[in-house]
Amino acid sequence: MTPEIVINGRVPSSFGFGKRELKAAAEFFAARSRERIGNPVWYEVVIHLVDDAGSDETHRAIMGIEGATDVVTQAYDSIPPEEPGLYGELFVNVDQALRAAPKRNGWSAAKELLLYVAHGMDHLSGADDHSEKDYRAMRRRELGWLRALPCA
Repeated sequence: MTPEIVINGRVPSSFGFGKRELKAAAEFFAARSRERIGNPVWYEVVIHLVDDAGSDETHRAIMGIEGATDVVTQAYDSIPPEEPGLYGELFVNVDQALRAAPKRNGWSAAKELLLYVAHGMDHLSGADDHSEKDYRAMRRRELGWLRALPCA
């Protein structure tokens, strides 16, 4: 079952794509993430496009950490009598993508934003990046997803 992907917020025109393309990429990343763990049911993933201030506020509220970050991921289990499955939210920092992209050789802000969405989807399937080894594994997987993205 493909989760419903909802995009809240505005994709700046400088990214060169809109909500429809972002939603298609998010669906692709969600499918890859679910495959990694055996295709459990995901009902809905809401992607909030936020600025630095919104990222900082969310980071504090959800993780108890001060400061803006690239993406904050929040997963919710279904509540009985709902069928078991996942609901999730990604709070993706557009300002961070614009700021970080020029630091990578040949990397666009659009690609940076898509990397954040892939990273959030990877977290929704239970991946973590607490150790250097886990971080590297996640990054390899997410870059692979970016390379395989049909619309990239």
